[in-house]
Amino acid sequence: MRVILQRVSQASVSVEDKVISQIAHGFLILLGIEEADGPEDIDWLVAKITKMRVFDDSDGKMNLSVQDRDGEALVVSQFTLHASTKKGNRPSFIKAARPEHAEPLYQQFCEALSTQLSKPAKQGSFGATMEVALVNDGPVTISIDSRNRE
Repeated sequence: MRVILQRVSQASVSVEDKVISQIAHGFLILLGIEEADGPEDIDWLVAKITKMRVFDDSDGKMNLSVQDRDGEALVVSQFTLHASTKKGNRPSFIKAARPEHAEPLYQQFCEALSTQLSKPAKQGSFGATMEVALVNDGPVTISIDSRNRE
């Protein structure tokens, strides 16, 4: 699993010009799932994300987690995070999981994140064409891949 984690002051997802999810301060999480991913990737990533200390403390230092700040999360499925651009100019998505494998893992990820945050993780619409709007706070953008744990 691969995520792009963005610290935001606000974010929203729209489908067909209708806002379906939105958050105030917290994380916008773009989540890419590949065929080799499973529940252990979810557990590791959720723990990493919820404990990631990238929010400012009272001294202006990045010392607080999203949990410490009582922040929210918005999770958007993004198979293009597994694009291979090694050959030619048209990306290959061969490593991206098929929807029948990816969607249940996406839902499990959102449930695990909700449990850790003690509040619902907001969601995009799996498989839909979405418009994602955000105000990146900082900016702070971090890439995490469950295949690179060491």
